[in-house]
Amino acid sequence: MPQAGAGTAGADLNLLRTFLAVYRAGSFTAAAGLLGLSQPTVTTQIRSLERQTARELFVRRPRGVSPTAVAHDLAARVGAPLDALAAATGSEPSPDRQAPPVHLAGPADLLCTRVLPALAPLTGEGVRLRITPGLTEPLLAELRSGRHDLVIATFRPRGRTLTAEPLMDEEFVLVAAPSWADVATRLAAEGPTVLHTVPLITYSEDLPIARRYWRHVFGTRLSCPAAITVPDLRGVLAAVAAGAGFTVLPRYLCRDELDSGALVPLLEPDDPPINTGYLAQRPGRADNPDVARVRDLLLRAGRTW
Repeated sequence: MPQAGAGTAGADLNLLRTFLAVYRAGSFTAAAGLLGLSQPTVTTQIRSLERQTARELFVRRPRGVSPTAVAHDLAARVGAPLDALAAATGSEPSPDRQAPPVHLAGPADLLCTRVLPALAPLTGEGVRLRITPGLTEPLLAELRSGRHDLVIATFRPRGRTLTAEPLMDEEFVLVAAPSWADVATRLAAEGPTVLHTVPLITYSEDLPIARRYWRHVFGTRLSCPAAITVPDLRGVLAAVAAGAGFTVLPRYLCRDELDSGALVPLLEPDDPPINTGYLAQRPGRADNPDVARVRDLLLRAGRTW
């Protein structure tokens, strides 16, 4: 039986390029768009490479493909050389040609309050941006398919089809308007059950941030339902600042309101919950040099958030 990767030494370079595009994009269709080929051509080339290697490289799924262990090994061996060859042969954008837009996605509140202000200087230098808000899981799937260049994720992506670097640590804080400040005293003395009489404002029915806060700080499950759900943390912030009830927010989002007194912390635990955000992209060197500029600026800015 052939060894893993057998036959790749004689494989056509175009087949390897197509393989790497499919591996990074996560689907034949997305790879075809990136390569300027038809989807049937990409399918034919991958099947030809699979015949040459005598190994299955991708498992076909209802949406896209999943690389096999052989594909992971092959990508690890050919990715860097193919990227270097592309740079050496001048297949990357020339300096006098406008680079395509950088497609960046992530949580709406973080994009609007921190990311876009941080990236503003790049637009004056000719960098074009296309911003997509959304939830991490579907955005990572779209990143694998080639729809985005970079995704700000609320958790580290699993597997080796994406790479991720820590971007920022967000601390969560339990807050309400000053009209509910008396709850803070009772909370310290009586525990979280006192909050059952206060409306809970959150961005989702399953209360992910609040549930995590309860487990981490109180060591118990959150049992009260949401009074208001708003699928944008900026809306949650506005409702709570208006006196609608209490919530758990990232400190970066409500820092100004806490400093001004528009919001008050209901509790200041010694060990607050902290979540690390990640900047994810497909492995390898991006064809668009502006992707690296956006990534590097975000990684620097994230340290101040």
